[in-house]
Amino acid sequence: MCLECGCSEPDSITIDGKPIVKIPSYSHQIDGQEGQDAAREISIKRDILQKNNTVAQHNREHLQKHRVFCMNWISAPGSGKTALLEKLITLYGADVPMFVIEGDQQTANDANRIRQAGAKALQINTGATCHLDAEMVHSALHQVDLDEVKLLVIENVGNMVCPTAYDLGEMMKVAVISCPEGDDKPIKYPDLLLTSQVLLINKTDLIPYLDFSLDRCIELTKKVNPAIKVFPVSAKTGEGMAEFFEWISSNINQNLL
Repeated sequence: MCLECGCSEPDSITIDGKPIVKIPSYSHQIDGQEGQDAAREISIKRDILQKNNTVAQHNREHLQKHRVFCMNWISAPGSGKTALLEKLITLYGADVPMFVIEGDQQTANDANRIRQAGAKALQINTGATCHLDAEMVHSALHQVDLDEVKLLVIENVGNMVCPTAYDLGEMMKVAVISCPEGDDKPIKYPDLLLTSQVLLINKTDLIPYLDFSLDRCIELTKKVNPAIKVFPVSAKTGEGMAEFFEWISSNINQNLL
């Protein structure tokens, strides 16, 4: 079982429909007496995350060697991560070569959408696991020609909690929420905002039809993380996408010099 969230850890995952990755077992022999369960759980969690972080650092160094800027996008299901990526690719794919690693429990629907938008993509199906980890991404990276990529986006499995604990080797995390989810979303899921450098507030085109205050949403976001950069955007209309892409381009240049 995943000790962070209780989800199952599969024996294998699939990348573009092929079961190619063996997920290692994180079993441990533990000596101790009854009543030490809490200490054991903390110890095992620490071991799991340490292993993940070691692989993540390897991924990061690999990406930096190939001068690839990597972002890890995290949101609840339905916030519009894939739609935003489609719009980003349609508008700016000719300016910055992009590649997307898609994470979902099942189907290749999102990877197919990314390819139709004009970018290359790999689909990771995690089965019963509710997040990507560094080893899954490591396996996917070996199938990507990084010399042809400038911007790599990892679209994580739809979940606002568990993916925040796992470093994948990205340069930054991007949180995505949507206006229909409510303007108090930032204070309901603070861990995501605390670990992210950017927040995209999607579906701003729906605000006239919702009981949603953009100003309040931004105010609550800044209370959680004053340093986070906020972009109100719409995947449907393209609102805010130019400002977001300009910010991405600036960070690509700064981080890959």
